[in-house]
Amino acid sequence: MTTRTKNLIGGLALSTALAGGAALPAAAEVELTMFYPIAVGGALTEVVDGLVEDFEAEHPDISVNAIYAGNYDDTRVRALAALNAGEPAQLSVLFSIDLFELLEQDIIVPFDSLVETDEDREWLDSFYPGLMANGVTEGQTWGIPFQRSTIVLYWNKDAFAEAGLDPETPPANWDEMVEMGQALTKDDGSQWGVMVPSTGYPYWMFQAFALQNGIELMNEAGTETYFDDPAAVEALEYWVSLSAEHGIMPSGTVEWGTLRQNFLEGQTAMMWHTTGNLTAVRNQAEFDFGVALLPAKERYGSPTGGGNFYVFKDASEEEQKAAMTFIKWMTAPERAAAWSIETGYMGVSPAAYETDELKAYIEDFPAAAVARDQLEHGAAELSTYEGGRVREALNNAVQSALTGSAEPADALAESQATAERLLRMYR
Repeated sequence: MTTRTKNLIGGLALSTALAGGAALPAAAEVELTMFYPIAVGGALTEVVDGLVEDFEAEHPDISVNAIYAGNYDDTRVRALAALNAGEPAQLSVLFSIDLFELLEQDIIVPFDSLVETDEDREWLDSFYPGLMANGVTEGQTWGIPFQRSTIVLYWNKDAFAEAGLDPETPPANWDEMVEMGQALTKDDGSQWGVMVPSTGYPYWMFQAFALQNGIELMNEAGTETYFDDPAAVEALEYWVSLSAEHGIMPSGTVEWGTLRQNFLEGQTAMMWHTTGNLTAVRNQAEFDFGVALLPAKERYGSPTGGGNFYVFKDASEEEQKAAMTFIKWMTAPERAAAWSIETGYMGVSPAAYETDELKAYIEDFPAAAVARDQLEHGAAELSTYEGGRVREALNNAVQSALTGSAEPADALAESQATAERLLRMYR
């Protein structure tokens, strides 16, 4: 964690005390194990470790053991395996879209049962509603937003200028993205106009195209999907056309994990990616770049993404209270602001953006506000019962269309049939 962030969250006070020979605190009375996903680039483990250290300094009766378990899917699998094996685990940051699976397995508790005071209830109501959409169902709150994002458009201003485009004006709609992409794509293959990742989370990117074309892919109850709706088919056809027809994106799949580096190395002039990469791009880019809302068709649109805090049912009452203390501390406005500055993820509450630190940061770096501003056009990320298998069916459809092994309409019809079969029992 950087000195700047430790100043923001008070960690330097601990360092000073230890340097002066202050006695170490007694052993913690409550020990918490937290499974945590590291899904995008940047030294997030250092940031989280720094936050945990500062929390423990302020709460010497609680210790937190953060276990970094890979991407979101890896973290869910590892956390569930630990719980099934009877190993201690009291809380985790897991995919916000894991909610229905966690409910079905009956392993999490609603935060409504953990709030005790008016201050607690005020805290529970303090988050952006758009970020709560994946954490609330049946009138109760099961997940608290923390590592949250939207998809944004990154563009290389130097490449725009070289191509004769206005470097301060990104594409506002699908047609403009094609037109600008054609101007930016180099005949020798050294630079593509745009890259949209289609591994890792292809369903997430497809949901953005679908939203922009005016179609939601699922209902709020997580029991129905609409993958084969004509507007969804048209959205996938447009994505395919970026390479097959317009030649502004490489054919086949584009790797999620290496796309940021492709952008930094100038292999693509535009990319769609999570705002969770924002700070890493800012720190590493050797060119001027911009960040904008994703381009519109019928409307602007991006699904939210990222992880929520969950508290596990098997934790003791004392452990659940300690977990609640930790989660409230981690999501307090000043730490949500520091987290956003350090990582590029969103500040999860309006109050975070009212802190002096984040207001000053945005004034200096306006791109840091884009993900928040896009919440106005956001929607809950694709989340259903049997979520893993439903998303896998959609991922396969997207990739088969992009690689040319199936027509978009046929691929989406097959994924819809799979989703219908899986979700029928929940209706």
